[in-house]
Amino acid sequence: MDLCHPSPSGARTFSGHLLHACVICVNLQLPDALSCSVVQKQRDARIRSQKSRGRQQLMQRTFVVGCPRSGTTIVQAMLARHPQVFTLPETGFFPRLLGGLHYRLGDEGAAPRRRTLARRLGLTRRYGRREFLDLQRALLDPAQVPKRAPWLQSTCVAQFIATLDRLATQAGRSVWIEKTPNHLLYLTEIERYLPGARFIHVIRPGMDVLASITDAELRYGNKAFSGGLMLWAQRWNRAVEIHRSRIGMRHHHFVFLEDLVRNPLEEWRRLCTFLSLRTNVPLDQTCHQRIADPKSEPWKQDALSGLPHQSDSKVESLFGPQMREWLRERLNSYEELYAASSLAYNREDSFRTPLSKSIWPAEKSAAEVVDMSIPPAVTDGRFRAA
Repeated sequence: MDLCHPSPSGARTFSGHLLHACVICVNLQLPDALSCSVVQKQRDARIRSQKSRGRQQLMQRTFVVGCPRSGTTIVQAMLARHPQVFTLPETGFFPRLLGGLHYRLGDEGAAPRRRTLARRLGLTRRYGRREFLDLQRALLDPAQVPKRAPWLQSTCVAQFIATLDRLATQAGRSVWIEKTPNHLLYLTEIERYLPGARFIHVIRPGMDVLASITDAELRYGNKAFSGGLMLWAQRWNRAVEIHRSRIGMRHHHFVFLEDLVRNPLEEWRRLCTFLSLRTNVPLDQTCHQRIADPKSEPWKQDALSGLPHQSDSKVESLFGPQMREWLRERLNSYEELYAASSLAYNREDSFRTPLSKSIWPAEKSAAEVVDMSIPPAVTDGRFRAA
């Protein structure tokens, strides 16, 4: 059937709709490259995506996500000590390309971006194209940086992934780790573009997260942590909702920071099993890969070694009794999230084999399920799944 003509029955084909969209693009005075070439560009992007999925068997792609100040840097640095792993500083790629971060975080007053014709066609925003080129300049040699950013979002993603694949291959590594905490808000898009990618969720109690954020803002005056406790409590709650939505899904692994600190060898074993990393190889004594700049991000200094250690809690020194009670009333339950993740996975299989969904009967609450399935234990005043 002719791509640009209706079917014999008179009904407009899907291809005809795309052609109609191209005509609209021309009428809107978009660049000529975005008119009738949109169909071909989408075809090419699909082919590149298929080739990229084929390379997935050779390169393991992994994203470390979580609420900021949850311990994502220590997990990244810990993995970077393994000889199979390549990693790099935070790229912020998907927020920079797709935008809408504050709306996804649930910030008050943040509005969703309009679904314009260009967005429905999968075209990249002008700001997104600039950010794409800036990131390529930061990652590649000047001679390797493209002169123009791709028009299609899918092509931008494919080129970004190819760049990380190339950097990991040049370093002689078979696994790359990209750690941007806010990529948690873009899991749907990442899973669509990279169905074989793996995700490590790093989780820390909400009150500890808020205390760490408050300490970083007061000590370093960084605007990234501004906004106040109400804002960050809402953001942590949003992170918990997303974490919970991925419980029981393959390719998602949960690391609770307190477990990593108390039993690093066991958590390391689970991480290696999840990422198919060899455990019989010597590790670097410390993280030698560049994952952050301690001068511009001094709050990450203690985590850059990749050696988990117990740090002093800042909760009691920063928050009085009334503030702690106020936070307890407003924060989603960390204990319930921990218990749910413990129930939904076979711990001995390192979170790779989800158990039967029947453990969550519709008529029973999560607390009732915990009571009947796993005997509770109390550790340092917190409910913990035994």
